[in-house]
Amino acid sequence: MSKTAQPADANQALFPEQEEPRDFESAMAELEKIVAEMEGGQLTLEASLAAYKRGVALTAYCQKTLDAADMQVKLLENGVLKDYKADGRNV
Repeated sequence: MSKTAQPADANQALFPEQEEPRDFESAMAELEKIVAEMEGGQLTLEASLAAYKRGVALTAYCQKTLDAADMQVKLLENGVLKDYKADGRNV
């Protein structure tokens, strides 16, 4: 039996936690880990493709989470966006 992972199995073998992340912070942590591994240049082609695919999924999850948070803020502010000043005062 060959020890070489098939491309279809590469994603599951490298990233067994393919379910949706627990929260935004865990998604970002996993994404940062993937970026570091890819920048290391030690991944095979199949592993790089699997990492890229997982990274795209995590990025989409993070964007969806940020969009939902943005919508909540807009609703809380009655749909009126206010300019933010670093000293905490709105203009």
